[in-house]
Parts: sequence; C-alpha cells; structure tokens
Amino acid sequence: MGEDILKRFYIIRHGETEPNKNQIIQGSGLDAPLNQTGEKQAADFFRAYHHIHFDAVYTSMLVRTWQSVNQFIEKGILHHSMSELNEISWGVKDGTRINNEEQKIYQAMINDWKEGLLDMSFENGESPKQVEKRMKGALKLIMERKEEKTVLMCIHGRAMRIFLCILLKLSLTEMEGFLHSNLCLYVLDWDGKKWNIVVQNDASHILY
Repeated sequence: MGEDILKRFYIIRHGETEPNKNQIIQGSGLDAPLNQTGEKQAADFFRAYHHIHFDAVYTSMLVRTWQSVNQFIEKGILHHSMSELNEISWGVKDGTRINNEEQKIYQAMINDWKEGLLDMSFENGESPKQVEKRMKGALKLIMERKEEKTVLMCIHGRAMRIFLCILLKLSLTEMEGFLHSNLCLYVLDWDGKKWNIVVQNDASHILY
C-alpha cells in the first residue's frame, strides 16, 4: 500500500446460503449459515488473499458473514462483529420466496428508492435511510482506529450497496449501480480526503 494511502478496505459480500440458492429474501431477520457452495467460495477467497496483512476483520452479527472470513479469524486477526453492519431488515418479507408476484412487489420498492423515497420500508422492516444511519456509525468507529490500516470487511448485498454510497458520498438513489454476487470483492483506498475504488465486484478468485 502506497504512502499516500491511509486506509484500505477489502469489502466482500458473504458466501452463498440456502436462501440465496432458493431465491428467498434474506435480510437481518434470517440468520442462515453458508451452504456447501458458500463454504467453497469462502475457501477460494482465503486461498487468493491469505497473504494480505489485514490489521482487522469486521463482520456483521449474522453467521453467514463471519463464516465467510473464519479462516482469517482463525489466523488470529483481530475480529470485530458489529450489528451496525447487519443486512437491511426486510421485515415481513424476510424469508419470502421470490415468485413472480413477490418480485413485482420487491421491484416496486426498489423503484421507489431510486425515485428518492428512501424512508420507505416493508412492514416491520428498515428503510435505506435507517441502514445508512447505523452504517455511518460503524464507519466513524472504524476510521477512528487509525492503527487498522488494512481492513477486511464481510457484509451483505444491500448493506454493501449502502456502505459504498456512504464511502463515495453518493445519494442512496444510486445504490443499484453497485453490482454484487456471493463472495464478490470491492477494494477502496482512503487518501485522507476521499475514497477511491480500486477493485469493483471482482469474483475472479472463485474457482468454479
């Protein structure tokens, strides 16, 4: 890492779970473990990046995130588990299979968010604005830990999109522009003034 880079984030989405495989909505209300494919994806990522000197590993409180980076944690790397990094809660939609009708409902919510209705949520769920608020709290804490220069973070698809908007100072209406897949990687550098994307939605480390 160059001298002009003060902090580097390696941000990954967790590996595959059975709800992912079966097209079931999986927010913070569903704490599913990795399936066999997810475990392989995690092993592939470790094989590709085990040589990086990470000062800390951050995960949400949900099992699928820390399982995805468990081989790094087992190396003795400092591990912080934070509820502020949890996936969005989809409320009553958590655990719902995405059939044609549910897809229309889900897409209508996404369209509302694109139009700037960022306080909208499903019943008993979270809005993007609520997730943004708690994730900003997490970022503030992480940035205060200046000794942690190279950080590995495993979070979730929607949470990743929101977090990237926070880092890049983008409106949450633009979050759909950040594509992701299970165990994909984003790398961002902090130069003291702004975050810069170095790697975007990279899954080349996964050996199919």
